[in-house]
Amino acid sequence: MKEQCISFLEKAVTAYQTICEVKRQLTEAGYEELCETQSWKLKAGGRYFVVRGDSSLIAFQIPGEQEAKGYRIVCAHSDSPCFKIKENPVMQTEQHYLKLNVEKYGGMIAESWFDRPLSIAGRIVVCDHTGREGKLVSIPVDLKKPVLIIPSLAIHMKRDNKEQPINPQLHLLPLAGMCADGEKTDFLQYIADAANKERVAESAMGNAEDTNQRIQKEDILGMDLYVYACDKPVIMGFSEEFLGAPRLDDLLCVYCGLSAMLQTKAEDMIPVLGIFDNEEVGSKTLQGADSDFLHSILSRISGLSGDLTVSAERYERMRAESFLLSADNAHALHPNYTDKADPTNRPVLNGGIVLKYHAGQKYTTSGYSGAWVKRLCLQEEIPFQTYHNRSDIAGGSTLGNIATSHISMPAADVGLPQLAMHSAFETAGVRDIADMCRLMEAFYRA
Repeated sequence: MKEQCISFLEKAVTAYQTICEVKRQLTEAGYEELCETQSWKLKAGGRYFVVRGDSSLIAFQIPGEQEAKGYRIVCAHSDSPCFKIKENPVMQTEQHYLKLNVEKYGGMIAESWFDRPLSIAGRIVVCDHTGREGKLVSIPVDLKKPVLIIPSLAIHMKRDNKEQPINPQLHLLPLAGMCADGEKTDFLQYIADAANKERVAESAMGNAEDTNQRIQKEDILGMDLYVYACDKPVIMGFSEEFLGAPRLDDLLCVYCGLSAMLQTKAEDMIPVLGIFDNEEVGSKTLQGADSDFLHSILSRISGLSGDLTVSAERYERMRAESFLLSADNAHALHPNYTDKADPTNRPVLNGGIVLKYHAGQKYTTSGYSGAWVKRLCLQEEIPFQTYHNRSDIAGGSTLGNIATSHISMPAADVGLPQLAMHSAFETAGVRDIADMCRLMEAFYRA
């Protein structure tokens, strides 16, 4: 399992590459891709997935001959804090250095990005001139090599002001290269060349259709490109009990949800895996958890009868029998900052999955839904822990309460305990990953 998880983390460098990898694994397992703009003909025993915005995905199974009672839904998010590249990004410093104009995406630990090898990935949107009118086509791009770095200021140059705040527009712009006689690099041409190279490599491996048409910079009409940390996942600790990698929040929960879905066969409940983008910036997007994506998919699944009145009632009955697990990582007790943890709820790495509670409902877990998950853990002998914020420290939130504001059903927030959340490199426990996979598999069967 460790090798599979590490392989997934290495490929899932942005939300777009994450969904590409999830699609690949689902397709290999026999899942059929559906399109929201087309009519669906769902079959008993069928396995399906739907992609929205190239960065969010919902997968589900239809039971065989038995009519489904409701849904078992696992939700996680595909995005992580990073830097988004702006339009017209190339900047010069005194005709010597080239750097990229970027902006922060999500709440990050900014200093963790200094002096670290960085690359670029995401998607470009091109105009395909093979069509009569030229249609827009989205193409994933990943440079797959270090090309950037954000150098920190030497200690000798800030002795008088060691606590100088980091200005994102001044201090967090990645260095990309040197100017040649003041010449400005053509960024779009650079990205077009990288995309062509990647398409050739994917085609050679049989992972993409062969194409003789090269992408020209003039074809690129849009881009969603991000700077990501190139660090490889590593196993650490005297007993190899820790996993360190970028983007553990929330790719570990995406990995566990996908693993569970691939091991599941629908019986009287419909298993659903929802992977949403833009959680780190509020979820209020076309493909976020605050959209109609999940509601729309569940409505279409329940409408198998074709009779609108029957379908509406069936949807409400199935919703009332459903349960949602919002899966997003949790703060573990920090070994060097123990005072930051709640006095009585102090989850640790490799101590089991974490149930998250919040009186202000930033987490969805209630007394009832928490008991439901605890009972399942006890039945399956899965270790679990509980998390609350310190009462004098404001915590984060996640997508569970956002999703259930669109679809009312019992829900609980769970996660894997981790350290350095929102850092460019984070740490989690190896054993917790297996425990989360087991919980999600049991949840889909429950």
